[in-house]
Amino acid sequence: MRAITISAPGGPDVLTWTEVDDPTAAPGEVVIRVAAAGVNRADVLQRMGNYNPPPGSPTWPGLECSGVIESVGPDVLGWSVGDEVCALLSGGGYAERVAVPAGQVFPVPAGVDLITAAALPEVACTVWSNVFMTAGLQAGETLLVHGGSSGIGTMAIQLAVALGARVAVTAGSNAKLERCAELGASILINYRDDDFVERIQADTEGHGADVILDVMGASYLARNISALAINGRIVIIGLMGGATAEINLGALLGKRGAVHATTLRARPLAEKAEIVRRTREVVWPLVEARLVQPVVDSTFAMADAAQAHALMEASTHVGKILLTL
Repeated sequence: MRAITISAPGGPDVLTWTEVDDPTAAPGEVVIRVAAAGVNRADVLQRMGNYNPPPGSPTWPGLECSGVIESVGPDVLGWSVGDEVCALLSGGGYAERVAVPAGQVFPVPAGVDLITAAALPEVACTVWSNVFMTAGLQAGETLLVHGGSSGIGTMAIQLAVALGARVAVTAGSNAKLERCAELGASILINYRDDDFVERIQADTEGHGADVILDVMGASYLARNISALAINGRIVIIGLMGGATAEINLGALLGKRGAVHATTLRARPLAEKAEIVRRTREVVWPLVEARLVQPVVDSTFAMADAAQAHALMEASTHVGKILLTL
């Protein structure tokens, strides 16, 4: 088969559409013939040599895909050849086929086409596991999402609103904020013009954010604590602003706050399967009811993955970028 491989760490031009070995379905796995794959910032980090795949995973990128099951390994129940599915992957989605543990496979939600379904697994699992399973966002609380116009951000807005929370977002342009508002965000902060701590405190009448979903890491840590409500929870899922910061424990103690830092890709299979199960149980009905929808900005042919990565790095998109076959 063909896959997008990384010839050497570097820019988008190191992505190469080339021949690799076909995958086989080991016990507990299925092989999916890929229709589309989602592009995630983690793929960019991997391309640059900063985010290696877990042991045993394909060395080419791709953390989610959609397609049709082509073969089923031993000990797999509930899936059959020909099923239309999407899946959460530890790698290997930028390819014509991929093997994946059966516990990380979703049915394509009713009302969503096969290509668009590739935009769902990574963002839905990331948001559900972090905002709800880890941080425990409740109806009536305020969620602050940094990067509200990203794939994760657009999913977080919709899920939080659908489940009764108020959503604040940061983004780098008014056009992006307008899209966030269309999805249900009610506190819109242009981080180039406004201080998000001041805005959150003002727009919540001094309450602050009950949960903060953060992709920046070190550069935002102190201000996130300042923006936090009493008993608030920060969940850090990215390090775009650096990995090392000094934390004022006194400020955190004063908020009776919690800081969680989590990743999804390298979790044990059983943990991933449980996240997929709970995401399917809660999120998929919301998608099928059209209360939550995948937001797709652009699609590229799989062989044009370099163009998709360039768009991701330019950060002018809203929602997901997909590669199609």
